[in-house]
Amino acid sequence: MRASRLVQLLLLLQTNGKMTAARLADELEVSVRTIYRDIEALSGAGVPIYAEPGPGGGVRLVDGYRTRLTGLTAEEAEALALSGLPGAASELGLGTVLAAAQLKVDAALPPELRSRAVRMRERFHLDAPGWFRRDEPVPHLAALSRAVWEEQRVEIRYQKRDGEVSRVLDPLGLVLKAGVWYLVALSGRTRSYRTFRVGRVRSVKLLDQVCERPPEFDLARHWAEAQEGFLDSWETVPVRVRVQENLAWLVRHVQDPRSAESLATATEPDAEGWITFTLQFQSYEVAGYDLMRFGGDLEVLEPAEVRQAVADRAASTVARYTDVPA
Repeated sequence: MRASRLVQLLLLLQTNGKMTAARLADELEVSVRTIYRDIEALSGAGVPIYAEPGPGGGVRLVDGYRTRLTGLTAEEAEALALSGLPGAASELGLGTVLAAAQLKVDAALPPELRSRAVRMRERFHLDAPGWFRRDEPVPHLAALSRAVWEEQRVEIRYQKRDGEVSRVLDPLGLVLKAGVWYLVALSGRTRSYRTFRVGRVRSVKLLDQVCERPPEFDLARHWAEAQEGFLDSWETVPVRVRVQENLAWLVRHVQDPRSAESLATATEPDAEGWITFTLQFQSYEVAGYDLMRFGGDLEVLEPAEVRQAVADRAASTVARYTDVPA
């Protein structure tokens, strides 16, 4: 453990130049006293490292010194694939490994390229989850990740709407979609492809059996085809609506999974500046409740039962707030 820390300390100085002992301690998650002991150890091993005392001082290497201890471990090389998703790497148990790999990459770059890499990280950041949602706990993600990587069959307990079920799976891959983790696996005697939400996995048991991975399976292609198939199979009912053109952005807040496509079919604005288009919902009942939130900014044209349901709820709302108890 200490040898790894000494290498990291050396790479930090090579990458950043002079650093205070306090900053090194913070980066390596140790005490300042430990940093000074590590400096003595490196110096005793022949590394040209020294500490400058006083204000503006710090720890540094002799100018021109570069270590060749920048070889990536297998885990670090794998973690680099997640370098744009530090949160995902952390959930997979690769957070510290990713940090070490990134440090080694920085140390191996010439100064000009290193500064460009640092500027890139300072100016661009990928935040995958959507707004207004809490991170979903995924306590079994690391175990599933191990099973996927080592091609090991698993038995899971999975929470469905009507209770927990047990499944024996051949895990094929993990997908992070809008901040939610999904497991793609072969399940059952029919060996059919299934998708499981990792947050609903209640337990994972790694079995002493090799996962049978189809040689033609491609995770990215399968996921794209599965998404398209889901949208095509999504049973919906159409609801014709009209809305002021300058409020058309409201369609982002309705149930239609292809609301942008629905809006693309909108009519030209009428004399009042309203446009008309068709949205899709899981049911007319869902449509009635979902469209109530827009009040008078949106009008349901058809079917008549949804239009009437919205009108009835609007009247009920007015009555509720008009007849206020004294």
